[in-house]
This record gives sequence, structure tokens and C-alpha cells, in this order.
Amino acid sequence: MKLATWNVNSVRARKERLLRWLEKHRPDVLCLQEIKGSEEDFPRAETTALGYYTAIFGQKGWNGVAILSLTEPQAVERGFGDGTDDGQARLVSADVGGVRVASAYVPNGQSVGSDKWSFKLAWLKRLRAWLDRRSPAEPLAVCGDFNVAPDERDVKHPALWERSVLFHPEARQGLQHVMDWGLQDVFRRHHQEGGLYSWWDYRMLAFPKNDGLRIDLVLATAPLAERSTAASIDRDERKGVQPSDHAPVLTEFDLGRPLSGSGAPGTGGSHAAST
Repeated sequence: MKLATWNVNSVRARKERLLRWLEKHRPDVLCLQEIKGSEEDFPRAETTALGYYTAIFGQKGWNGVAILSLTEPQAVERGFGDGTDDGQARLVSADVGGVRVASAYVPNGQSVGSDKWSFKLAWLKRLRAWLDRRSPAEPLAVCGDFNVAPDERDVKHPALWERSVLFHPEARQGLQHVMDWGLQDVFRRHHQEGGLYSWWDYRMLAFPKNDGLRIDLVLATAPLAERSTAASIDRDERKGVQPSDHAPVLTEFDLGRPLSGSGAPGTGGSHAAST
């Protein structure tokens, strides 16, 4: 099973990149964040033509998450299901080939001490509460843009970034509280070294200087993480004309059986997975 996550920073702006990337890498599952559009805005006809079903939680112009998969996603859930409607499309989950997969877009937080910062910390607590209703014994992957770098290996200049919303101690504590439920950082299982990042600011020549942070993660429960065989960051997708400021993260798992279905999705199947 090849499972990837990518903050695409607008599907509309990056549609051709997305389609080319899907054709090149053919992940079994791709979790997208910041699609910045409603379900109607998503290029479903094009992704269906490539063999992908879609489970989308969209929002006009902002946020938005999606799961694309070669087998039809089941039991699609949008949001936390905790009775609180914050009006933001940031979490979608589904069963795909025997694995529960979630695509998460954690709030940025804007500035430490702001209302948006408080919302970010509260959102991480809600994510932990969502996990608490599940079991870490099940194969589960929470993938996405966490807007938090886990440790100093994941930041080019830790002393500078620890005052920011992306590496502040409280944000890291919030992420750790989520992981303490029973999630492992799949990329870290394969790369103990630092200096490998998934996000670079558009400004100040951050990408050429490799002044980045690793904030895009695939977190998995032990039954799944222990079967991971590879993990990588596709830096090449951050290059070229009008890239997202994030690079895709790819992981692979030996599930002992193929994930892909026997037939390509039709219009009915794709619609059923997205309603």
C-alpha cells in the first residue's frame, strides 16, 4: 500500500500538477489538504478517469480536505462528529482497503497568543478526543498538514522557530498529546537524521536555502506502522512554476495483499463515496 499526503494549497491552482503527480506515482491512497474549494469545485471527472474514488470535505475558498483512493472509501466521516460545528472543513476519514485513513489539516494558529492560536490548541485536543473513541489496536493512519514540527531535527533554525506557531513548545506538546494515544511517526521510523523538510516559505529564498520545516506527517498505529517499508519526501514537486509551498510525503506498507480494486470507479461509485 502506497499512502501519501500533500497540502496542495488549492486544487484549482495546482490541478495539472496534481493530475501529473497521480499519473507518475500512482499512490493507492492520497490525502489532500487545503484544497480551497467546495466539493463541486473538485476535478472529480479527471481524477475518476485516472482510477481514483474521492471522499471530499470541501469549503468554498478555504481549508478543505480529501481522500483519493484506488478502492472505494467506505464509512466516510466528515469532521470530528463531536456535535461541535466550527464551520471549518479540516478532517475527513474513511475505511480504505482495511485501513482507517484520515486526512487532517491542523489550523496554523497565525500568532502565539491570538484567538487563532487558542483555536489551534483546542483543535489538537479535539483530534485526541476523536482518537479516544477509537482503538490503537486497529490499523489507522492520520495523515496531513499538522502545522507543527515534531522536534529540532525537523526545523532548520529551531531557536528562531520556537517562538512561532509552527514550533512553539505548546504546539509540540499538543501534537505529542495526540501521538501519545498510540500513533507513530512513520517517516521518522525510516529517517532518524534531520534536515529533511516538507514545507518552505515562498519568501526569502527559503527553498533554495533549504530553510524549511517538516510539518506534513503520516502518523500510524502500531499494527500499520510496524509494516511500513519506506518513506520519502518528494522535493521535486516543490520545484518549477507555481508549486505548492508543501511537498508530498510518501509512505509504503506491506499489507500482504494488493489494495487496488479490480475495476475503475464509475460516476456512481465516486458519488456514493462523497455524499
